[in-house]
Amino acid sequence: MAMICGTDCVRTLADVERDAVRMAEELQVRGVGLGDRVLLKAENSVGYVTTLLALMHAGASILLVDHRERLETTERLVDVTGAVLCVVDDDAVPETRVPCVTIYELQLAATANNDYVDYLDVEKWRALPDGLLMCSSGSTGSPKVVVKSGDSFLRNLQRNIDAVGHLSTDVLVPLLPFPHQYGLSMVLIAWLARCSLVVAPYRRLDHALRLAELSGATVFDATPVTYRSMMNIVGRRPALGAVLRDARMLCVGAAPLDAGLVARYEKEFGHKLLDSYGSTEMGNVAFANLENTVACGQAVQGVDVSIMDDDGNVLPSGEIGEIMVRTPDVMAGYLDDDGHLVPVTGEWFPSGDFGFLDDQANLYVLGRKRAVHRMGYTLHPDIIERKIGDVGVSAKIVALPDERMGSMLVAFVEDEEHRGAAYWRDRIAEALPAYEMPNRVLVIDRFPVNRNGKPDSKRLEELAVSA
Repeated sequence: MAMICGTDCVRTLADVERDAVRMAEELQVRGVGLGDRVLLKAENSVGYVTTLLALMHAGASILLVDHRERLETTERLVDVTGAVLCVVDDDAVPETRVPCVTIYELQLAATANNDYVDYLDVEKWRALPDGLLMCSSGSTGSPKVVVKSGDSFLRNLQRNIDAVGHLSTDVLVPLLPFPHQYGLSMVLIAWLARCSLVVAPYRRLDHALRLAELSGATVFDATPVTYRSMMNIVGRRPALGAVLRDARMLCVGAAPLDAGLVARYEKEFGHKLLDSYGSTEMGNVAFANLENTVACGQAVQGVDVSIMDDDGNVLPSGEIGEIMVRTPDVMAGYLDDDGHLVPVTGEWFPSGDFGFLDDQANLYVLGRKRAVHRMGYTLHPDIIERKIGDVGVSAKIVALPDERMGSMLVAFVEDEEHRGAAYWRDRIAEALPAYEMPNRVLVIDRFPVNRNGKPDSKRLEELAVSA
């Protein structure tokens, strides 16, 4: 029997669905009609999952906002999207121009309603061209509002299930924020596959591992930063590693994965980290699985990946270029500042990422397509990071403007053992030619991360400037 397990309650999936239908009736009493936009801003919880399903049943156009988003940004999103209601955590009621209701209030209404309810039905939501609105990561600038149809999102998740091989007997543990592409995908994959879901405290990984063990976890999903942190926690508390060894799959995404971390997990837990590739705009694109553990695996059925140069020429296997994706699951477009849809155009969607395909069409993702110029050389920080990672160094490269050289490269190395910069400079020199060597090496305990669990490039740049 599929269960939804949280830190404060455990519910069957069937009970969650019934509660969602009752919550949808309360939303309709509060004036939410078919196609009305509703903002959902809350921390991960069983109530969050229930509310999400309730909004789908009600046929609302759902705007997902990270619960840590600033109030002024939340207010701007309400205005841009034309939201008619905000659904929030009990302790995070924003002062907006539209009414707010807490998840707890909706849960109380659902509990008080003992009448017979129909089964959960999301077909009206699937038909909405703007069923789902999500904020992009903002890794290359200010976050944008991405618009997708409910149907395209769920179809993409079915491709995901087919490619990775989720089973109805699985217990999924996504150590991810639910308002973002990766976390939301895992919530709705659990619902589509009719398997169990653990709503774990992903910012307290020691507690999350304990809850995962109690719940019989079989599949973990997390970012590389989270997997690195779990490795460190298990190093201090070895008993917590048992649940990772007993898992069926350890899946990873949202940021490039370095070979050193993969090797450590294979040695310590007997599992290869199964990498993946996708984005808010494109959906889920490619996955490694238990039958094919190479890089990010192959593109899912119905999605095409090509590597192109700056002139739009398709590059042969092994050559690095921009990852281009042709998918029926691509977003409808972005919302502009006035709330109008700017539709996506063109057959192929430019990812903005560097990568290459091998002879078996396995996708290798090298990082963002960004270039800096130093001393006459054109350098790509993400590719430099990848080279460093291949010799077991976890590093992020920040490029700062320099009047004499054009750019100065600062390497941040993550090292809880506090080995000095000279040690890491020697290690880095093993991987890089002289013209790619960082000008400075700074050692920190761990990388700062943004809301998506990715290294926070803006914060690293601030640290580089102030160092």
